[in-house]
Amino acid sequence: MEKKNSEMLEAFRTFFKIGLVTFGGGYAMIPLIEQEVVNKHQWVKKEELLDLIAIAQSCPGVFAINISTFIGYKLQKKRGAICASVATALPSFIIILLIAMFFHQFQDNHIVQAIFRGIRPAVVALIAVPTFNLAKSAKINLANCWIPIVCALAIWALGVSPILIIIIAGIGGYIYGKYIEPTE
Repeated sequence: MEKKNSEMLEAFRTFFKIGLVTFGGGYAMIPLIEQEVVNKHQWVKKEELLDLIAIAQSCPGVFAINISTFIGYKLQKKRGAICASVATALPSFIIILLIAMFFHQFQDNHIVQAIFRGIRPAVVALIAVPTFNLAKSAKINLANCWIPIVCALAIWALGVSPILIIIIAGIGGYIYGKYIEPTE
């Protein structure tokens, strides 16, 4: 029982720390999630994390909460899922609460506006780095890099629903794996 409690405390600390990296959303958290969950604690393997990221993206809800729930569940079923989810959400809740309490005093402040203008490019970089790392892990190369590019353009330029993209990609992946390049 002591080992389970210490593991839960460590999971809470880890996911609370991950939850503190709220700028840029869940994708900005991917490098920290990988560092903590794969490299440091070895709760999941890198390939498994890639699968969890794909599942977390496909599920409704907040990406970071979804992935922490999956990893917490793997550690200690329902108890672990609840612990990891709460730990991930708690920093954002506290930060938003503090911002809501004091933002009206600072919203017209030029220094605060300048800080947010400076944060925006950093957020783009925080999202770009894990995107390239995920592409490398997913074995995206020159032969198949057109797929995410076409999907992104279809969503951005043509207004195609991301749900439709996911469904089409799932069907395409199934057909490819079943008929074009069988693994067995």
